Amino acid sequence: MDAYNAGSRAIQERVGVADIAAHVGRSITNGIRPIAAAFLELQPMLVLAAADGDGQVWSSLLTGTPGFARATGPHTISVAAPPPGPGPDPVGTIALDPRTRRRMRLNGIARPSARGFTVEAEQVFSNCPKYIQKRELYAPDLTTPPGAPRHGTALTEAQADFVRAADTFFIATTAPDGMDASHRGGFPGFVTVESPTELSWRDYPGNAMFLTLGNLEADSRAGLLFLDWRTGTTLQLSGTAHTAYGQDGDRTTRLLIERIVESPSASPLRWSDPDFSPANPPLDPA
Repeated sequence: MDAYNAGSRAIQERVGVADIAAHVGRSITNGIRPIAAAFLELQPMLVLAAADGDGQVWSSLLTGTPGFARATGPHTISVAAPPPGPGPDPVGTIALDPRTRRRMRLNGIARPSARGFTVEAEQVFSNCPKYIQKRELYAPDLTTPPGAPRHGTALTEAQADFVRAADTFFIATTAPDGMDASHRGGFPGFVTVESPTELSWRDYPGNAMFLTLGNLEADSRAGLLFLDWRTGTTLQLSGTAHTAYGQDGDRTTRLLIERIVESPSASPLRWSDPDFSPANPPLDPA
């Protein structure tokens, strides 16, 4: 199994990390190890990367009682949530636990099931704890119902402030070989609101895989998910993203926003304020 598509390999060569990426890529399998299955079953949330019927790519938050997402075999997980489509649909997932700064990614093919949907794994791997802010989980809020989603095509000032205050977001990308869900983190302000329809952020050094940026080389569609960890409100942005590479090695990704969905109290989960990751780079001077 080739761990990388052509886009990822091209960036690995450009940045000079092809040898490191080849070594790290050996950790990507299509099997769910017992330790990964045990980790998944403890999680109260799962982030899903999928495209809608119009082809827009979205990053969505799924929540439930631990066990709502669980392995049902060495290559399959079951999720008690509405399916992303009629199936078979390529999807990416990431289970991230702020309590332990651990994360697991599983990409594959989703199909509806009696319980919700299943995902047949094509890529399963864990990442290092870089840029994950540590948080404690409080008792869920079961009394506040989700609010009606608010749709738009440009950020309101309140939504722009939401983005500026964020220390975490999740990003969905796609390419001919499938979908991927990934995580980005930093100090609040690490995402810049360039305008009501454009965001940018520095691409911090990671695991040398370049799965997200590699996908964007082939297909510019992307979906971002921002979460208010204290209230459960989610802000989803869908559009196209491009990465610029500087001569000094810096990389900056820009998202042109096409569609926005803000969902008040979408999640019943309530989390503490963050203990910031020691890996977070300092912000550029204003």
